[in-house]
Amino acid sequence: MAINRLKVEAYNVTVKLQADSRTPYLSITACGVGHVAINGRMLQRSLLLLPECLDENWGPASFADLTQVHTEILARTPCDVLLLGTGQRQHFPPPALLRPIYETGRGIEIMDTPAACRTYNLLAAEGRLVCAALIIESSGAA
Repeated sequence: MAINRLKVEAYNVTVKLQADSRTPYLSITACGVGHVAINGRMLQRSLLLLPECLDENWGPASFADLTQVHTEILARTPCDVLLLGTGQRQHFPPPALLRPIYETGRGIEIMDTPAACRTYNLLAAEGRLVCAALIIESSGAA
């Protein structure tokens, strides 16, 4: 009986997805086609985001424009968890492009940009040192 009660209680857990405006870290407050908002500020270019740092000049205009220069920057970025948002759709870069990251001994989680935004917020809220490299495609890109 106690096991059943624990199962039921587990289903009643609430997960807060909207960041508290009083949090000390940078959070993603909106994500849509062609834009991401960081702490309410709308951005329309690919970016690199850590809880205490925003680099608006990191990235490519689309997944097709991702180069080894971009992944070398990711390899040098200090973090515990590295997320790559590849645009509105999930795309997997060739292993050779990710080699600089793999050579550091770290992994990288590859997902579409909306999923990377949600994952970043959850991990940052937990106090994790997470880096989200988000490719923001123009609204006409596929």
